[in-house]
Amino acid sequence: MINLYTWPTPNGHKVQIMLEEIGLPYTVHPIDITRGAQFDPDYLALNPNNKVPTIVDGDGPDGAPITVFETGAILIYLAEKTGRFMPSDARARCEVMQWLMWQMGGLGPMLGQAQHFHRYATEKVPYAIERYTNEGRRLLTVMEQRLDGRDYLAGEYSIADIACFAWVRIHKMANQSLDDLPQVSRWYAAIRARPAVERGIKLLLDQWVDVTKSEQARTNLFGGPQYASGAARSPGTN
Repeated sequence: MINLYTWPTPNGHKVQIMLEEIGLPYTVHPIDITRGAQFDPDYLALNPNNKVPTIVDGDGPDGAPITVFETGAILIYLAEKTGRFMPSDARARCEVMQWLMWQMGGLGPMLGQAQHFHRYATEKVPYAIERYTNEGRRLLTVMEQRLDGRDYLAGEYSIADIACFAWVRIHKMANQSLDDLPQVSRWYAAIRARPAVERGIKLLLDQWVDVTKSEQARTNLFGGPQYASGAARSPGTN
Protein backbone atom coordinates (compact mmCIF):
# COMPACT_ATOMS: atom_id res chain seq x y z
CA MET A 1 0.00 0.00 0.00
CA ILE A 2 1.19 3.51 -0.83
CA ASN A 3 0.54 6.34 1.59
CA LEU A 4 0.17 9.66 -0.21
CA TYR A 5 0.71 12.90 1.67
CA THR A 6 -0.65 15.67 -0.53
CA TRP A 7 -2.74 18.78 -1.05
CA PRO A 8 -4.60 20.01 -4.18
CA THR A 9 -1.80 22.00 -5.85
CA PRO A 10 -0.18 21.57 -9.27
CA ASN A 11 2.57 19.44 -7.76
CA GLY A 12 0.12 17.48 -5.69
CA HIS A 13 -1.89 16.87 -8.84
CA LYS A 14 1.11 15.34 -10.61
CA VAL A 15 1.36 12.46 -8.18
CA GLN A 16 -2.39 12.16 -7.67
CA ILE A 17 -2.85 11.74 -11.43
CA MET A 18 0.02 9.28 -11.66
CA LEU A 19 -1.39 7.08 -8.91
CA GLU A 20 -4.77 7.07 -10.60
CA GLU A 21 -3.18 6.23 -13.95
CA ILE A 22 -1.18 3.26 -12.68
CA GLY A 23 -3.98 1.91 -10.50
CA LEU A 24 -1.96 1.00 -7.41
CA PRO A 25 -3.90 1.13 -4.13
CA TYR A 26 -3.12 4.15 -2.01
CA THR A 27 -4.30 5.96 1.08
CA VAL A 28 -4.56 9.75 1.12
CA HIS A 29 -3.26 11.83 4.01
CA PRO A 30 -4.20 15.51 3.51
CA ILE A 31 -1.42 17.95 4.39
CA ASP A 32 -3.22 21.27 4.58
CA ILE A 33 -0.49 23.73 3.62
CA THR A 34 -2.90 26.63 4.20
CA ARG A 35 -2.92 25.67 7.87
CA GLY A 36 0.83 25.08 8.08
CA ALA A 37 0.58 21.29 8.29
CA GLN A 38 3.73 20.97 6.16
CA PHE A 39 5.70 22.13 9.21
CA ASP A 40 4.33 19.47 11.54
CA PRO A 41 7.25 17.45 13.01
CA ASP A 42 5.68 14.15 11.95
CA TYR A 43 5.53 15.35 8.36
CA LEU A 44 9.02 16.85 8.47
CA ALA A 45 10.28 13.41 9.44
CA LEU A 46 9.09 12.26 6.01
CA ASN A 47 9.97 15.37 4.03
CA PRO A 48 12.57 17.66 5.61
CA ASN A 49 11.92 20.24 2.87
CA ASN A 50 8.40 20.88 4.27
CA LYS A 51 6.64 20.55 0.93
CA VAL A 52 4.00 18.32 -0.62
CA PRO A 53 3.58 15.73 -1.94
CA THR A 54 5.42 12.80 -0.41
CA ILE A 55 4.77 9.09 -0.72
CA VAL A 56 5.61 6.18 1.56
CA ASP A 57 5.52 2.88 -0.29
CA GLY A 58 5.13 -0.02 2.11
CA ASP A 59 6.44 -2.36 -0.56
CA GLY A 60 9.69 -0.73 -1.62
CA PRO A 61 12.27 -2.17 -4.03
CA ASP A 62 13.65 -4.55 -1.38
CA GLY A 63 10.26 -5.26 0.18
CA ALA A 64 10.79 -2.70 2.94
CA PRO A 65 9.00 0.67 3.15
CA ILE A 66 10.54 3.56 1.26
CA THR A 67 9.82 7.28 1.47
CA VAL A 68 10.09 9.46 -1.63
CA PHE A 69 9.69 13.23 -1.87
CA GLU A 70 10.12 15.71 -4.78
CA THR A 71 7.61 15.12 -7.53
CA GLY A 72 10.13 14.32 -10.25
CA ALA A 73 11.62 11.60 -8.07
CA ILE A 74 8.17 10.29 -7.16
CA LEU A 75 7.05 10.09 -10.79
CA ILE A 76 10.23 8.27 -11.80
CA TYR A 77 9.91 5.88 -8.86
CA LEU A 78 6.31 5.00 -9.66
CA ALA A 79 7.06 4.65 -13.38
CA GLU A 80 9.92 2.26 -12.67
CA LYS A 81 7.91 0.34 -10.10
CA THR A 82 5.07 -0.33 -12.52
CA GLY A 83 6.72 -0.13 -15.93
CA ARG A 84 4.16 2.53 -16.94
CA PHE A 85 4.61 5.89 -18.66
CA MET A 86 8.39 5.58 -18.94
CA PRO A 87 9.86 3.77 -22.00
CA SER A 88 12.52 1.11 -21.52
CA ASP A 89 14.40 2.10 -24.68
CA ALA A 90 17.37 4.27 -23.68
CA ARG A 91 16.82 7.00 -26.28
CA ALA A 92 13.10 7.24 -25.65
CA ARG A 93 13.71 7.26 -21.90
CA CYS A 94 16.17 10.12 -22.34
CA GLU A 95 13.49 12.13 -24.17
CA VAL A 96 11.04 11.65 -21.32
CA MET A 97 13.64 12.57 -18.71
CA GLN A 98 14.61 15.74 -20.57
CA TRP A 99 11.05 17.04 -20.67
CA LEU A 100 10.40 16.01 -17.08
CA MET A 101 13.48 17.97 -15.97
CA TRP A 102 12.38 20.87 -18.19
CA GLN A 103 9.18 21.02 -16.22
CA MET A 104 10.90 20.67 -12.87
CA GLY A 105 13.51 23.33 -13.58
CA GLY A 106 11.56 25.71 -15.80
CA LEU A 107 7.86 25.45 -16.51
CA GLY A 108 6.75 24.78 -12.92
CA PRO A 109 8.96 27.34 -11.14
CA MET A 110 8.31 30.09 -13.69
CA LEU A 111 4.55 29.64 -13.85
CA GLY A 112 4.56 29.32 -10.07
CA GLN A 113 6.32 32.66 -9.65
CA ALA A 114 4.08 34.26 -12.25
CA GLN A 115 1.06 33.02 -10.35
CA HIS A 116 2.47 34.28 -7.06
CA PHE A 117 3.22 37.83 -8.20
CA HIS A 118 0.15 38.11 -10.43
CA ARG A 119 -2.40 36.65 -8.02
CA TYR A 120 -1.10 36.25 -4.48
CA ALA A 121 1.30 39.08 -3.67
CA THR A 122 -0.49 41.78 -1.68
CA GLU A 123 1.71 44.44 -3.25
CA LYS A 124 1.92 44.42 -7.04
CA VAL A 125 5.50 44.38 -8.30
CA PRO A 126 5.41 45.23 -12.03
CA TYR A 127 8.96 44.08 -12.70
CA ALA A 128 8.33 40.65 -11.15
CA ILE A 129 4.98 40.25 -12.91
CA GLU A 130 6.51 41.13 -16.27
CA ARG A 131 9.60 38.99 -15.79
CA TYR A 132 7.80 35.79 -14.82
CA THR A 133 4.89 36.29 -17.20
CA ASN A 134 7.33 36.71 -20.10
CA GLU A 135 9.41 33.69 -19.12
CA GLY A 136 6.29 31.59 -18.66
CA ARG A 137 5.16 32.65 -22.11
CA ARG A 138 8.53 31.74 -23.59
CA LEU A 139 8.35 28.27 -22.07
CA LEU A 140 4.82 27.70 -23.33
CA THR A 141 6.05 28.71 -26.79
CA VAL A 142 8.85 26.15 -26.52
CA MET A 143 6.19 23.59 -25.68
CA GLU A 144 4.07 24.69 -28.64
CA GLN A 145 7.00 24.10 -30.99
CA ARG A 146 7.80 20.76 -29.43
CA LEU A 147 4.25 19.49 -29.86
CA ASP A 148 4.05 20.42 -33.53
CA GLY A 149 3.61 17.05 -35.24
CA ARG A 150 3.63 15.12 -31.95
CA ASP A 151 0.75 13.90 -29.83
CA TYR A 152 2.80 14.10 -26.64
CA LEU A 153 6.06 15.63 -25.50
CA ALA A 154 8.21 12.53 -25.84
CA GLY A 155 6.31 10.21 -28.16
CA GLU A 156 3.83 8.22 -26.10
CA TYR A 157 1.98 9.67 -23.11
CA SER A 158 4.47 9.72 -20.24
CA ILE A 159 5.35 11.15 -16.86
CA ALA A 160 6.66 14.22 -18.69
CA ASP A 161 3.15 14.97 -19.93
CA ILE A 162 1.65 14.36 -16.49
CA ALA A 163 4.14 16.75 -14.90
CA CYS A 164 3.66 19.50 -17.47
CA PHE A 165 -0.12 19.17 -17.59
CA ALA A 166 -0.47 19.91 -13.89
CA TRP A 167 1.22 23.28 -14.36
CA VAL A 168 -0.33 24.21 -17.70
CA ARG A 169 -3.67 23.66 -15.97
CA ILE A 170 -3.15 26.83 -13.88
CA HIS A 171 -2.12 28.98 -16.86
CA LYS A 172 -4.87 31.55 -16.30
CA MET A 173 -3.80 32.11 -12.69
CA ALA A 174 -0.26 32.54 -14.02
CA ASN A 175 -1.35 35.36 -16.33
CA GLN A 176 -1.19 33.20 -19.46
CA SER A 177 -3.50 32.27 -22.33
CA LEU A 178 -3.51 29.22 -24.59
CA ASP A 179 -5.71 30.86 -27.22
CA ASP A 180 -2.88 31.28 -29.73
CA LEU A 181 -1.12 28.02 -28.83
CA PRO A 182 -3.08 25.43 -30.82
CA GLN A 183 -0.69 22.53 -30.24
CA VAL A 184 -0.57 23.07 -26.49
CA SER A 185 -4.36 23.46 -26.43
CA ARG A 186 -4.83 20.18 -28.34
CA TRP A 187 -2.39 18.36 -26.06
CA TYR A 188 -4.02 19.82 -22.96
CA ALA A 189 -7.51 18.80 -24.04
CA ALA A 190 -6.40 15.23 -24.79
CA ILE A 191 -4.87 14.79 -21.35
CA ARG A 192 -7.72 16.55 -19.57
CA ALA A 193 -10.14 14.04 -21.11
CA ARG A 194 -8.42 11.04 -19.51
CA PRO A 195 -10.58 9.55 -16.71
CA ALA A 196 -7.56 9.05 -14.42
CA VAL A 197 -6.64 12.71 -14.80
CA GLU A 198 -10.16 13.72 -13.83
CA ARG A 199 -10.00 11.54 -10.73
CA GLY A 200 -6.58 12.85 -9.75
CA ILE A 201 -7.64 16.49 -10.07
CA LYS A 202 -10.79 15.96 -8.01
CA LEU A 203 -8.91 14.42 -5.08
CA LEU A 204 -9.28 16.72 -2.04
CA LEU A 205 -10.82 19.39 -4.26
CA ASP A 206 -13.53 20.00 -1.68
CA GLN A 207 -10.84 21.05 0.80
CA TRP A 208 -9.07 23.56 -1.45
CA VAL A 209 -8.76 27.07 -0.02
CA ASP A 210 -8.39 30.25 -2.09
CA VAL A 211 -5.62 32.00 -0.20
CA THR A 212 -6.49 35.32 -1.85
CA LYS A 213 -9.61 35.32 0.32
CA SER A 214 -8.01 34.26 3.62
CA GLU A 215 -5.24 36.26 5.24
CA GLN A 216 -4.57 33.45 7.70
CA ALA A 217 -4.19 30.95 4.86
CA ARG A 218 -1.88 33.36 3.04
CA THR A 219 0.30 33.72 6.12
CA ASN A 220 0.46 29.97 6.70
CA LEU A 221 1.37 29.37 3.07
CA PHE A 222 3.77 32.21 2.31
CA GLY A 223 4.87 33.53 5.68
CA GLY A 224 4.24 36.77 7.51
CA PRO A 225 3.77 40.30 6.12
CA GLN A 226 7.49 40.59 5.33
CA TYR A 227 6.93 38.09 2.50
CA ALA A 228 3.83 39.70 1.04
CA SER A 229 5.42 41.56 -1.88
CA GLY A 230 8.73 39.78 -2.29
CA ALA A 231 10.00 36.25 -2.56
CA ALA A 232 7.74 33.96 -0.59
CA ARG A 233 8.68 31.58 2.17
CA SER A 234 8.71 27.98 0.98
CA PRO A 235 5.04 27.60 -0.03
CA GLY A 236 4.79 23.94 0.79
CA THR A 237 4.59 22.43 -2.71
CA ASN A 238 7.32 20.92 -4.86
